[in-house]
Amino acid sequence: MKNPLFYSSTVLGTTLLIACTSQPLGAQPVQMMFDDFSYTRFEQAQKNGWQLRSDVGHPGIKNAIWWHEGVSFHTDPHNPQNRVMRLTSKTDGSAENTRHVQVCHHRKYLEGTYAARVYFTDKPQYGPDGDGVIQTFYAISPLAAPMDENYSEMDFEYLPNGGWGTDRHALFATSWETFQLTPWTKVNAYDYDINPLEGWNTLVLQVGDNTLKYYINGKLYAQHGSDVYPEVAMSINFNQWFDPNKIVNSSEMRQYYQDVDWVYFVKDQIVAVNEVSRQVEQLRNQQISQKDTVVSSRYEDYCSL
Repeated sequence: MKNPLFYSSTVLGTTLLIACTSQPLGAQPVQMMFDDFSYTRFEQAQKNGWQLRSDVGHPGIKNAIWWHEGVSFHTDPHNPQNRVMRLTSKTDGSAENTRHVQVCHHRKYLEGTYAARVYFTDKPQYGPDGDGVIQTFYAISPLAAPMDENYSEMDFEYLPNGGWGTDRHALFATSWETFQLTPWTKVNAYDYDINPLEGWNTLVLQVGDNTLKYYINGKLYAQHGSDVYPEVAMSINFNQWFDPNKIVNSSEMRQYYQDVDWVYFVKDQIVAVNEVSRQVEQLRNQQISQKDTVVSSRYEDYCSL
């Protein structure tokens, strides 16, 4: 990003230094959402707009349960001064004993800057390794009908055991125009890289001017255009699930997890990548663990797909 302009904006008493590609129009307050997941139980997160998925269905192993107990909050094992949200999923290869997990925030996000700090893991906590597990940070709208053009989805998806055409570690950055499940048909754009990413990773997605830019740890990873640009408001999501086409031939239970340190969104502004972590640190220094001033949309919330 060349020569970004900076301006200060006050959001509910919080002054943030925003980096953008053009001057803001007027003195409009910035709409933002931030959560550092410093909770002890999910009921606290629920009061701030987070929901757990219950509906059975796509994606993952057919008829598997979406597991409420799979979302928990812990002291960061890498920093005892920090707390994280943990997503845990497990399987023995059967639908009845598979537990996927998904947590979602209100459906009110479209253009702007999305970011999260996520800990990806390459091996199960116990049990045989090798399942096609998918660890994610993404935004999505419901699919109103097969091949509906008014659909929005933007994904970071980490596959530590490979899948979708590769047998190695892979991080997919995917932007969707639409799809249908039967017969499987998709219209999307994606990029992927086959390098291990176990550990903490800062994921940033800039959405504006008919362009989507995906960044991993400060580096541009993928760029997609107007043919897959989102049209309708989305929810912000994290989930972890198993690819039914890549399951280890074993009935032994195995369990995987991913951690989330924080999530951040600024509406209608392209925040410079190197500024995102600075702004998060500024919020934390001001002892702000959660803030949401993004105006609710006309759409109903949901937590599925």
